Amino acid sequence: MKLVPVTEVKRRATEVIAGLKKSHAAVMVTENGREAAVMVDVETWNRLQRRLQILDLVAKGVADLRAGRVISQEDAKARLARFAL
Repeated sequence: MKLVPVTEVKRRATEVIAGLKKSHAAVMVTENGREAAVMVDVETWNRLQRRLQILDLVAKGVADLRAGRVISQEDAKARLARFAL
């Protein structure tokens, strides 16, 4: 990941953003030599958010399975049939 000081981001914001859009690679912004923030383009951000949502749903499903909150395939089909077009 490319490291960019915050002062450079301030001076060259348009260029940094253009680079993000082109490369889709994250940039680590540093402040006083320490990692302070990460910049990504909007497309990458949206993709990461969608992945996190999916992982959250998977984790909830695993928790439900472990807790015994399950129904049979037949019951699931019957419930879903109510929503069929």
